[in-house]
Amino acid sequence: MVRHPAAAGYFYPNSQADLTKQIKKYVNKGLEKLPAIGAILPHAGYVYSGAVTGVTASQIGPKNSFVILGLNHRRQGKPYAIMTKGKWRTPLGDVEIDAPLGETILKNSDHLQEDPEAHANEHSIEVQLPFLQYLQPDARIVPITISGEEAGVFKKIGLEIARAVISLGRNSCILASSDMTHYEPEDSARSKDKQAINAILGLNEDLLLEKISELEISMCGYAPAVAMLSACKKLGAKRGRLIKYRTSGEVTGDHEQVVGYAGILIT
Repeated sequence: MVRHPAAAGYFYPNSQADLTKQIKKYVNKGLEKLPAIGAILPHAGYVYSGAVTGVTASQIGPKNSFVILGLNHRRQGKPYAIMTKGKWRTPLGDVEIDAPLGETILKNSDHLQEDPEAHANEHSIEVQLPFLQYLQPDARIVPITISGEEAGVFKKIGLEIARAVISLGRNSCILASSDMTHYEPEDSARSKDKQAINAILGLNEDLLLEKISELEISMCGYAPAVAMLSACKKLGAKRGRLIKYRTSGEVTGDHEQVVGYAGILIT
């Protein structure tokens, strides 16, 4: 099975040459590589968030697989959906799914279900792939989307991912795809995002959920972030590092209605 791109030509260029040119503008292969267990990367159009994704992904040390947790914006298909076999195609070529890892996660999960339909039109995972293809071309992926709303389930999925990674001895990175505050004035967005980011840097998924509720933070991928933190702590994470934060206002010049983007590594 091949999952064909849904966001090419919209979120990023649909030609190999143009996409490669744009990615080269954002990444830096010469940056220090960190032993990242997890990461948060944004999933907006590259013109807005590509600089954040590029510099952050450039610092992830060599991995043989990425478990990518994305939001299911359209709520299409199952609420907790995984793909365990096949390939994902982008203009840069195909990325193999790590079938043994995906199958192990699914076999031992109480909530995940095999469902390609949930992934068919969703961009949050897809937009990460060209950066990974350029920086780590041999890495495989396990794509998981979340549209459910049960915090306890998010944490449990994280633990299930970690146990599978441990059992197979994978050198993996658990990647959560999320933008931060949406469509608020710059000062408000930065203030709210700082509190959410501090909770993530402290590896405190409960505090993250508390701040999102208390401050009404419109961080779209908080569920993937919670699952990622849960997995990373099981895998021995000790700290988080903010690599880059910016808002759409720095691109558009409109500081009244911005979206925030954060690149974070968990080590």
